[in-house]
Amino acid sequence: MLLLSVLLVPLGVLTLIAMVLLWPTGDRGSLTVASPYATADGVSFDVGTVREVAQGDCPSSQPTVDAGGTAQTCTLAYTQPALGGEVIAVEVTPELARTNAVEPGDQIRYLNLANVLQGGAAPYVFVDFVRSVPIVGLAIGYAVVVIAVARWRGLRAIIGLVGALVILAQFVLPGLVEGRPPLLLGLVGSVVIMYGVLYFAHGVSARTSTALLGTVFGLGVTALLAAWATDAAHLTGVGDENAYTLVNASDGLSISSIILCGLIISGLGVLNDVTITQSSSVWELYELAPATSGRRLFTSAMRIGRDHIASTVYTIAFAYAGAALPVLILVSLYDRALLDTLTSGELAEEVVRTLVGSIGLVLAIPLTTLIAVLVVKTVGPGAPGGGHDDGRDDGATPEVPAGPRTLAPGQRLLAVGERRARRPAEGDA
Repeated sequence: MLLLSVLLVPLGVLTLIAMVLLWPTGDRGSLTVASPYATADGVSFDVGTVREVAQGDCPSSQPTVDAGGTAQTCTLAYTQPALGGEVIAVEVTPELARTNAVEPGDQIRYLNLANVLQGGAAPYVFVDFVRSVPIVGLAIGYAVVVIAVARWRGLRAIIGLVGALVILAQFVLPGLVEGRPPLLLGLVGSVVIMYGVLYFAHGVSARTSTALLGTVFGLGVTALLAAWATDAAHLTGVGDENAYTLVNASDGLSISSIILCGLIISGLGVLNDVTITQSSSVWELYELAPATSGRRLFTSAMRIGRDHIASTVYTIAFAYAGAALPVLILVSLYDRALLDTLTSGELAEEVVRTLVGSIGLVLAIPLTTLIAVLVVKTVGPGAPGGGHDDGRDDGATPEVPAGPRTLAPGQRLLAVGERRARRPAEGDA
């Protein structure tokens, strides 16, 4: 535990100093972005409940009708305004109308142009759905499930997540806007988040400190690879609509810097997952078989780590695939070679993000395992600072069956692992 403190305490102090030096001033300079939710005088965004959806003459085409033309047909959502009044006809955009997404009972937000148009029917134009109730309901359900299963640790994890979002919103994002060094900004912000989240959610212990050290190592590898890949792969981000908006908003804002910082931050969750799980695996194996040698303990824990590596690589890849299905479908329809598709501007950033994050977490697993083995063999599972943070409320350490003729469960597990390792035709052997 002393060795961990010698490494982690100075690192934490340096990180805090760097955070103070990099803290944004709040001055955006000449950076201005027009809000899509801003309205002219007399125009407002109103909320209402849809009573009926039907086809009809578009109210916005009334001037054309008055001029002797023909009214266009569109989908109308007859809506009861939340502030009261008569039911109004809200025009639904053609793209949304084709999906039949607007149904009676939906709460919608619409643009009210009644006070600015002179003569004819005043058009009300659909803007978006009001999603507050279902999203808040999901958030509450998520919190209830996490706390019910993980108990106080789950509650601490949720609070830690809120703190992490505050760091992103108050430190990382404003720092990028002000042109702070993206590599330092991403590293400092990520390390601060990991210090807070890991210790707050899992408690201060040698087990948690081991996971934190492995996480910091993984972050360092990820940051170096991200810095190289952003330049080598020419990740400019100019193919994204939001990036175009930022580029036009300020000449001093670097999209490549934003991408670099994003590559570092994107791997935080998975990296934290593998390191804390690997550290906990070593502790649990050792508690079940305290007489196990360090070499056997490392070998058995790495078997768990290899399984974790395989499943985590799938997790990263599928997480992107699920979030980007429209883009993937679009590029799959192009008549291009597979390599050209994967290295195109539409996919290159996500491919690099997946590869960089995967390399960082894969290398973090053996290091975390090695540190955990060295620490647990030194302090023992029940020693002060060792930390038995397994979620039990009584904090009791499980008894290990003793006796010359009986193997503890952990010893049996380790023995099975060794026998499997001797089989040259199987798996990782």
